[in-house]
Amino acid sequence: MNKELKLAGRYVGRYWYGYLFGIISLTLVDMLVVRMPRITGDIVDGLTASTLDLAALQGMLWHLLLLGLLVAVGRFGWRYCFFGASRSIERDLRNDLFGHLETLSMRYYNEHKTGDLMAHFTSDLMTVRQLLGMTVITTFDASVELVLVLTSMILFVDWRLTLVAVIPLVLIIIGDVFFGKAMHRRFLEKQEAFSSLTDQTQEAISGIRVIKAFVQERKELLSFAKASRRCKDKNLAVARLVSTVFPLLDLVIGVSTLLTLLYGGWLTINGEITLGQFVVFNSYINMLVWPMIAVGEAVSSISQGMASLKRLNRIFDEQPDIRDEGDPAVKGLRGGIELKGLTFAYPGAEEHPALRDVSVTVAPGETLAIIGRTGAGKSTLVSLVERLWDTKTPDMVRLDGRPLRQIPLGVLHRDIAYVPQDNFLFSDTLERNITFGVDGASHEAVVAAAEAACIHDNIMEFPENYQTLVGERGVTISGGQKQRVSIARALMRDAPILILDDALSAVDTDTEEQILHNLRQLRRGKTTLIIAHRVSTIQHADHILVLEDGARAEYGTHEELLALGGVYRGIYDKQQLEKQLREEGGEQA
Repeated sequence: MNKELKLAGRYVGRYWYGYLFGIISLTLVDMLVVRMPRITGDIVDGLTASTLDLAALQGMLWHLLLLGLLVAVGRFGWRYCFFGASRSIERDLRNDLFGHLETLSMRYYNEHKTGDLMAHFTSDLMTVRQLLGMTVITTFDASVELVLVLTSMILFVDWRLTLVAVIPLVLIIIGDVFFGKAMHRRFLEKQEAFSSLTDQTQEAISGIRVIKAFVQERKELLSFAKASRRCKDKNLAVARLVSTVFPLLDLVIGVSTLLTLLYGGWLTINGEITLGQFVVFNSYINMLVWPMIAVGEAVSSISQGMASLKRLNRIFDEQPDIRDEGDPAVKGLRGGIELKGLTFAYPGAEEHPALRDVSVTVAPGETLAIIGRTGAGKSTLVSLVERLWDTKTPDMVRLDGRPLRQIPLGVLHRDIAYVPQDNFLFSDTLERNITFGVDGASHEAVVAAAEAACIHDNIMEFPENYQTLVGERGVTISGGQKQRVSIARALMRDAPILILDDALSAVDTDTEEQILHNLRQLRRGKTTLIIAHRVSTIQHADHILVLEDGARAEYGTHEELLALGGVYRGIYDKQQLEKQLREEGGEQA
């Protein structure tokens, strides 16, 4: 719990003034509220003893009205301070959580699902806001009011009557200890169930095309219903606990009220307290109901808030695997790449390295093509150049003669443009997708990049041209169009190093040839890494690396590799045969 309190305290400290003014306002309000029954008691005693004239009565009533107005203003003040501070903390916590997620490495996202992370931004943050807002109000208000009311009951009425009224209420404090522990456990399970449901919903909606294509709607519905039922059961477990505790709380309060009426009535009849004091005491008993109820609510809210803070702490405790260890003197890259005995295995798969002893040297301005069967390690290699993962030995990857870790991450990611396999597009306009990562780009530059990527003509056919909105992940345009938009986005960077990870697989050969021609013109003097499965895509590269089971099988130019008659030659001959068969089939058709 100490970690959760430290996390909450760090954010509360930023808005201490809001809490300070709120506490002052709340204390003044409680003092005024406790004062009001005493005035009522004085009125009752004055009217009973006929010692109160009309002018004095009017004065007391105006006094009550003034107190009521001050209480209303004060309540507005503490609500504004507390709720404003808690909303600000929620905003800061959300921003910090998102910022921390951005620093985490690929391993974390491979191990955690999107829906689970979304639940932290919704349900958990809302619970923490309630903890630092309404729960703080409830706890402090109940504590101050309880002290003031008990003090007034003892000083202005009778200590014996106060003792009789308070004894049953001690049971509430004892029960709250067990209630808090049970609530913490059940609420944590409830939040975990909600995270699972959120993740399943997000995944099903994102994959709706696949679900429909394989006619799996009913299966997914049953799976969703199962997760939804589990979420319902965990919510009902919390509700059952609350439904059990609060009626018991009302029972204890009722017993206290009954004892007060019996014993207080007896004291009044015997003349040990006045009728006004008895009225005041009953008013105070009614005031005690709120603190007792508030204790239960506060314990419940604190338990829930601590459970959510615990879940948030798990994220903040995560540290990025990739740390910025770069030399500030490095201001940019020229494009030289050197791999020296590159060996790498993903976490948990150390016995099966994705790359084994790969050595390659690429001078600035040259083009390196990488080809190989699926799973040969092509994407792993370029992800290591981008430093999405770290090798065990720093010198295995060098840029411009420096170990990769000596390059500041900001410089590294700025000077490497990347077109990934999945061609992720944002739910935004085509122009904003192309200019993503480039500030202040002109429309002319966007058009030039789109023309180089051979997507300009397609964009102009859309109703809104470059202002056309694409759906989530770009689902409203074809795979080939997504690839070319991604290429245009990378070309906008004009970076010293460009990585194309199988970025032309969804375009026809004529378009591919035109894009490659444009790249050769635009990328003169700049380094380019191309991953491809088609020989036609890479045959003009300065160097071609053939990977086989994570190891360097062959290396050379197109002509040199064909002359070897090895793996590359086999891939080339097979693709030539496939091309010939397609052409013959087309002629016969």
